[in-house]
Amino acid sequence: QVQLVESGGGLVQTGGSLRLSCAASGRTFSSYAMGWFRQAPGKERAFVAAISVSGGSTVYADSVKGRFTISRDNAKNTVYLQMNSLKPEDTAVYYCAAIRGPLRTQVRAYDYWGQGTQVTVSS
Repeated sequence: QVQLVESGGGLVQTGGSLRLSCAASGRTFSSYAMGWFRQAPGKERAFVAAISVSGGSTVYADSVKGRFTISRDNAKNTVYLQMNSLKPEDTAVYYCAAIRGPLRTQVRAYDYWGQGTQVTVSS
C-alpha cells in the first residue's frame, strides 16, 4: 500500500513557475515508477510525465516537453514536477500516481493515486 499526498499547487500568471511535490508513505517507494497526470474541468484525466524507479528514465506529454521536469528523491520518498513557462491551458487538478514496475503513460495502469492539487494559470 502506498499513500500519496500532493502539494505546491496554486494560482500563477502566464509565464510563471510552480513546483509540485508528491510525498509517498511506506518503505517501498523506490520500487514504484511515478507519474503526474492532470484533469481539467470537463475533460478526462491526462498523462503529463512519468519517471522510472531509479529516476534514470523520464517520459513527457508533448504538450509539456521542454517546460516541465519530473524528478524524484528516493531518500525523501518524494517526486517533483517543476513547471515553467506556464500557460492558461495548463490549468487543471494535478495528480501523482504510483505503479509497481516500469513507468507507463496510461491512466488505468497506475495502482495508487493522490488527492490532487489545483493549478490555475491566469492570462
